[in-house]
Amino acid sequence: MKDKPLPHLKCPALLITAPASGHGKTSVTAAIARYFSRQGLRVRCFKTGPDFIDPSILAKASGQAVYNLDTWIMGAAHSQQLLYEAAQESDLILVEGVMGLFDGVPSSADLAEQFGIPIVPVVDASAMAQTFAAIVYGLSHFRRGLTVAGVVANCIASIGHGELLKTGLPSNLPFAALQRNPNMQLPERHLGLQLAQEIIDIDQRLDCLADAISATWLTECPNPIEFFAPSMTTAILPSLQGKTIAVASDHAFCFLYEQNINCLAAMGAKIAYFSPLNDSKLPVADAIYLPGGYPELYAEKLSENTKLRAAIKAHVAQEKPLLAECGGMLYLSDKLIDSAGMAFEMLGILPATSTMHTQLAGIGSQEITLFGHTIRGHTFHYSTLTTSLPCINAKTVDGRDGEAVYRIGSVVASYLHFYFPSNPKVIAQLFCLQNNQNNE
Repeated sequence: MKDKPLPHLKCPALLITAPASGHGKTSVTAAIARYFSRQGLRVRCFKTGPDFIDPSILAKASGQAVYNLDTWIMGAAHSQQLLYEAAQESDLILVEGVMGLFDGVPSSADLAEQFGIPIVPVVDASAMAQTFAAIVYGLSHFRRGLTVAGVVANCIASIGHGELLKTGLPSNLPFAALQRNPNMQLPERHLGLQLAQEIIDIDQRLDCLADAISATWLTECPNPIEFFAPSMTTAILPSLQGKTIAVASDHAFCFLYEQNINCLAAMGAKIAYFSPLNDSKLPVADAIYLPGGYPELYAEKLSENTKLRAAIKAHVAQEKPLLAECGGMLYLSDKLIDSAGMAFEMLGILPATSTMHTQLAGIGSQEITLFGHTIRGHTFHYSTLTTSLPCINAKTVDGRDGEAVYRIGSVVASYLHFYFPSNPKVIAQLFCLQNNQNNE
């Protein structure tokens, strides 16, 4: 007897987009999320594409876990499943776009069209007048298949400025104007915004953002749209049953997909968090996961924590698995040279030197075949790694050579941030890796 198809679900939803990065997508999404959550509604936020920073802001604004959506890295069915599950339990779904509306493969426009989510363009209008309407027209008409729910003029100077910006807009297009206010600004640095947990007055800033939209159309809950269950989903096998994975988590190692942790738990793993900055010993564990983050900002403190460094080296000496991504890989190197030229001793597990730069050194979605299976992820970093270790290379979306993946004994390291649910079989192998070459 065939299983009955799951019912379609309806839930209000918006995708917040912009002409480019830096126009205020995160601020507007957070403002809407905080406003409706203060009204007692359950708001679920998503972030388009690979991103660890913006989701921390949106999670703080909504009070709910934030997942990423990317139909290339994650797959269309998985993205659809996450939206469907959110529609089951939410009063409102908000999706923050990535870069500009049509940028990237897949783009925010691709996602909005595929799942039928209306878009809200946010435009930094601080240095424009009537051209604002031309930009909105272009975003609205460049590609058929998109529905525009309304538009936001961000960072305007005055009420009069807002009235001027409306010139040329269709009279039936909902328009919101947000004035510049330093109390609403979210602080930034080289990889983007600061993480929510690093902003001391984050709640006050989020409340200020919510107050700013209180007299605009953004406080009107949008019309529900239909969400469909995927026709087929892949079950996650309990391949890590009985395993304990020690996961680094603090200000230096903070780039963790919520979905990755959920995937490990679904495979049966027990998660034991530890702080390379503050802890003197490791949890008792079968494997270590060192995600990315900002080790360059805490290099001195990481270097001074010799007891924890010794514990990690002892773990590796016992041929226990260790997976290190981006900042985690820098921590494994012999030394880390920060952007001021200061060198700090790191773990010395990888014979390598990592060096911070002021320019972007790598960005983009990539995939790699390990253990006969392909796993996907992304890279985004300002550092380089110098080593003579042999490696295999990931491939970019268009087939070019991407980031190196290094293997030394039971350690696997790369600039790649792996998206675990894209292939749990690979992840199970990585966290069960032993010191032999038969696993290549």
